[in-house]
Amino acid sequence: MTYDFDRIVERYHTDSNKWRKYGPDVLPLWVADMDFPSPEPVVRALRERVEHGVFGYGYPVETVTELHEVFVDRLAKRYGWRVSAEAVVLIPGVIPGFNVAARALTAAGDGVLLKLPLYPPLLRVPGNVGLTTDGADLVQAADGRYEVDFDALARAVTPRTRAFILCNPHNPVGRVWRAEELRRMAELCLARDIAIIADEIHCDLVFAGHRHVPIAALDPAIAARTVTLMAPSKTWNLAGLKCGLAVIPNPALRETFVAARVDMVHTVNILGYTAALAAYRDGQPWLDALLPYLEANRDFVVDYVRKHLSGVAVAPPEATYLAWLDCRQAGIAGNDPFTFFLKQARVALNDGATFGRGGEGFVRLNFASPRAILVEGLDRMRDALATLPR
Repeated sequence: MTYDFDRIVERYHTDSNKWRKYGPDVLPLWVADMDFPSPEPVVRALRERVEHGVFGYGYPVETVTELHEVFVDRLAKRYGWRVSAEAVVLIPGVIPGFNVAARALTAAGDGVLLKLPLYPPLLRVPGNVGLTTDGADLVQAADGRYEVDFDALARAVTPRTRAFILCNPHNPVGRVWRAEELRRMAELCLARDIAIIADEIHCDLVFAGHRHVPIAALDPAIAARTVTLMAPSKTWNLAGLKCGLAVIPNPALRETFVAARVDMVHTVNILGYTAALAAYRDGQPWLDALLPYLEANRDFVVDYVRKHLSGVAVAPPEATYLAWLDCRQAGIAGNDPFTFFLKQARVALNDGATFGRGGEGFVRLNFASPRAILVEGLDRMRDALATLPR
């Protein structure tokens, strides 16, 4: 089957937050939401479930379902990570998942270790749970690629640090952490008695030459203190259906996690479950076609930025469909490229300042759109930069 990712789907007159937030004259290249229809098997499964017409309560949280079995089979085949179906807990998204994990693994006043800059909802976890932020800055090489400063990471740990939130692949910088990098992070956590909360939502969106390694797959001792969070939402564009999965091999840790969600963060809704099952079971051909299109879009963005966006720099992301644009040398007043491109180009991006320390002067651009939309947005940005004094 062929897939036409160049086809433009009108979304402004739907309930799309991406397209409606900034108005009809603004081209949205911001939130991590693809402009591609989800795979036909997912749409078909949803249609069949809706036509059934009865939407009572779904599976209770302790039930092992077909989705559990399909998902753990995928973990084994794709990542060589073998876990039991009982190790998987269904959750209504990764964001609720890492907040529940933080509540389960820490107490008020504890610290949480973060690598900055970082996805804003992860930055909000300490405030949500009553923790302190023990932040360590990533370092940028001359080519713009980010690396972990392991000395800074170790210095950020304090006696109160109880959890480490890992984002892998990293949002916003696009790194796929190598196995040896992950092992050094895990060894630090093991030595300091720190639990690991791994946000691995972009694990399926990895480009050629790179391989995702779940940190918990490295060693049973690491798995025993790790909550790994995954979801079909970014991979198959299902974010609005609110389904995620927490992989917790340690039974005691899993029990603590489940107890922390009681009466607040329950299981997935019926349509979210239906879509997730269809995606994991039947969505791989669509994903196999999508990844080369995204990689070509990535290469187009990198080439365009380097040739036509004066003063803007970018390192090719190794995963995700998000480009992290360094605009600090572009001559933009107030070092605020988000406002500049929104007002002058009518292009909505994500403001780098919201990603915490190290994000000032950056914007994040979503390139998961038909190429024509991407070209129009980049052309608008080029024309806006051309108005700046040189």
